[in-house]
Amino acid sequence: MSQEMNLPANIVEEPGDKNTRRAFLAAAGVAGLAYTAALAYPIYRYLASPAEMAMEATAVTEVTLKDAQKLPAGSVLMFKFGPSPAMLIHHLDDTWVAMTAVCTHLGCTVQYESQADRIHCACHGGVYNAYTGANVSGPPPKPLKLFKVAVNEAGVEVSRG
Repeated sequence: MSQEMNLPANIVEEPGDKNTRRAFLAAAGVAGLAYTAALAYPIYRYLASPAEMAMEATAVTEVTLKDAQKLPAGSVLMFKFGPSPAMLIHHLDDTWVAMTAVCTHLGCTVQYESQADRIHCACHGGVYNAYTGANVSGPPPKPLKLFKVAVNEAGVEVSRG
C-alpha cells in the first residue's frame, strides 16, 4: 500500500518556494551583519580614539601664532596644530593654556565657553577643565592633550609638551 501525502487544496508546494526562502534568509543575514557593523563602529571609535592617534602621527612639533599675545583675557584663539584644530586660551587670571580642540570621545571639535570657564563638546555633552584639559563629565574617556605655551613680544609659541 503506498502512502501519498494529501495536502489541502489551498497549499501547493511550488519548486521555487525553497529558493524564495533561501533568498529571504540570505537577505536577513546580510541585514543582520550590516546592523552589527553599524553598532560596532561607534564602539571601535570610542576605544581606538583615532583623533588622538592622528595627532601623535603628525610631524608638527611647534607653531608660532603671530600677534596672539594681544588676545584679550577671557578669550580663545582657535588654530591648526598640524592637521588638527587646537585652541589657545588666555584666562582672566592672565594664564595661557593651549590644547587640542578634538574631543577624545568621537573626534568632534570642542569649544571654549568663557562665561562658564569650561571646554564643551556639543556632540555628546562632554565637558573638560579649561586649565588642565581633564575630562570633567560626559562620555570622553581621556583628557585633551596639553601643549607648552611661551608668550613673547612677537607672538605665542605653542609646542608639544
